[in-house]
Amino acid sequence: MTHADFLKAPFPKPVVLSQEEVTGPKRFFNRELSWLAFNWRVLDEATNPIVPLLERLRFLSISATNLDEFYTVRVAGLRALVRNGNAVLSEDGRTPAEQLALIHADARRLMQKQQTVLNTLKREMEAKGICILTRSKLNGRDLKHLEEHFLNKVFPVLSPLAIDPAHPFPFIPNTGFSLALELERLSDNRTLQALLPIPQQIARFVPLPARDGENRFLPLEELLLLHLNMLFPGYTDRGHCAFRVLRDSDLEVEDEAEDLVREFETALKRRRRGEVIRLKMTAGAPPELRALIMEELGVTEAEAVEVKGLLGIADLKELVLSSRPDLLWPTFVPRVPERVQDNEGDLFAAIKQKDILLHHPYETFDLVIRFLEQAARDPNVLAIKQTLYRTSWDSPVVSALCEAAEAGKSVTALVELKARFDEAANIRQSRRLERSGAHVVYGFIHYKTHAKISTVVRREGDNLVTYTHYGTGNYHPITARIYTDLSFFTCDSALGRDATKVFNYLSGYVQPEGLENLAISPITLKPRLLELIAREADHARAGRPAEIWAKMNSLIESEVIDALYAASQAGVKISLIVRGICGLRPGVKGLSENIRVKSVVGRFLEHSRIVCFGSGQGLPSKQARVFISSADWMGRNLTRRVETLVEIQNQTVKAQIVSQIMAANLADETQSWVLQSDGKYLRDLDPKDGMLFSCHKFFLENPSLSGRGTAGDKDVPRLAALREEPLTTQG
Repeated sequence: MTHADFLKAPFPKPVVLSQEEVTGPKRFFNRELSWLAFNWRVLDEATNPIVPLLERLRFLSISATNLDEFYTVRVAGLRALVRNGNAVLSEDGRTPAEQLALIHADARRLMQKQQTVLNTLKREMEAKGICILTRSKLNGRDLKHLEEHFLNKVFPVLSPLAIDPAHPFPFIPNTGFSLALELERLSDNRTLQALLPIPQQIARFVPLPARDGENRFLPLEELLLLHLNMLFPGYTDRGHCAFRVLRDSDLEVEDEAEDLVREFETALKRRRRGEVIRLKMTAGAPPELRALIMEELGVTEAEAVEVKGLLGIADLKELVLSSRPDLLWPTFVPRVPERVQDNEGDLFAAIKQKDILLHHPYETFDLVIRFLEQAARDPNVLAIKQTLYRTSWDSPVVSALCEAAEAGKSVTALVELKARFDEAANIRQSRRLERSGAHVVYGFIHYKTHAKISTVVRREGDNLVTYTHYGTGNYHPITARIYTDLSFFTCDSALGRDATKVFNYLSGYVQPEGLENLAISPITLKPRLLELIAREADHARAGRPAEIWAKMNSLIESEVIDALYAASQAGVKISLIVRGICGLRPGVKGLSENIRVKSVVGRFLEHSRIVCFGSGQGLPSKQARVFISSADWMGRNLTRRVETLVEIQNQTVKAQIVSQIMAANLADETQSWVLQSDGKYLRDLDPKDGMLFSCHKFFLENPSLSGRGTAGDKDVPRLAALREEPLTTQG
């Protein structure tokens, strides 16, 4: 089965496996290989003809960035296990060494494919007037322009380094990019080995003079090689290579650190100097130079990769040119819910009328910022509490909190210092908040706080009303433009009390009791999830309609997967949208024949976490239990993080989530890959009748479905009807 009509098609015929495979470790897919399969899907978008050309280049760049991060974190961890002699098996029964061997083989294939895709894209870009040149293709005008550019904008920041006993091999930081040179002195033919580190602050691609409608670029390393005579006067180039270093980027923090901020600042410096995990070098390096680099960096042959082509493909994001809108996705303006407009932008008045659900990026994230800005300036607001996991460097959310604190309001900010690769930004924001007078707390040493909660306490007459925001994504205005997430605003008193108890837990370590519509990890979220899955299985055994729809980024927690297997065996129909890692093996007789899994990869990064239970009525239905969450179904999220699972009680919000958002994602064809029982993902882009259905395009073009923030009752049947009819006319 491929993706076609996934939502309304019958479940595929199950495959038959041995009893050992059904009950043993082979009932799970390997986490690391599943992640690599996801990155193959990302790379495949760079070859998708329906994607605009420069957006395909962006997907290629993203696939390279993803692979770098995977090596600096996941592969680094596996390598440490191997070096320590740890042979503990993964859930699918593989040792760390076995996993590393499979990872390296698949990653090398992936990198070769990246170069093939790049060559194809370069040809297509040249046809559209965008050229990446080499030194041999330059004309006199180019050379004159480049000499001026080199002297004024590059030469002053370079530090050419000889390598000899008086000049030891320098430290190359994580993601550091350098030229290694074997030079010969013209006066006496004496050999010099040298290194030219390339500062990351300089753009990788140098623009060249071009006619109107054209864009020409030269890679920075080509510019440097062109001007070696200025860097090493009196020498000639006998051989060279470029190389790039990836280092262990995981952080270790002392459990008993007295000052957590200072400890993290120290840990960030240690990360910069972490062990080399992978060395990528351009092919054709002089043997002595190659051996020297590997020896100095402590790299084995298994950790060194020769690249025939462009090194540092992640840098291609620089060539996604805003000046070429004809080669990019069409722009769109995120919508503002009509109810907010009807209340002249007063969010508190709009929320007071009815709960609001925003579907980002189709609906503007600016309202989340406006919620805090309005609270900062409202004289009736007494207190604001906010979690911050990832923020932008100059965060408007933090600015609003600082404004509120400076206005004398009580502001509490939970800043998570352990947000990987955003630690430095979060430390900066915590300092800024403290200077404004906000109370900054850092949660737990052993748990990351990944929950997305904001509360505003407002005096209204003789009462205090708590307005609460629960989100599935980060308070980050930049990623909110490209991530699909949900923002839920409510002044429901029970949800307000729940949020307050969570903040008290984060600041005072007192476990919350009596949560009403909220479950949190690491305390109640996983038990609640397992209970809800088991309850749906009870409905199936009793002969009632039983169905689960869920959407998340990753699914690898073995106990949850086994619960889904048990529900499938009881007769529950389970449809999962898992964008990235999936350890669950669908479509196996006697194990998971009632489970199907798809991954949606496209223009927007699917990031929202949703789970819907039919509650004996099937889906969609008014009796369905619907939850939004900050948590993926992974061990770290369910046992080592503070996360939220929020039950939606409002019927119109429930209808919007089930009958619109989930139904459209399940019905999607254009961006969907369907997971097979052997671990392969299949996609069919051949339209059967008319155009294929795209959930992203659907939400962009149907403001009536999400423009209000909560769907009106008359909108609910639209996707319900869509589920019963061919979807091709909607694409």
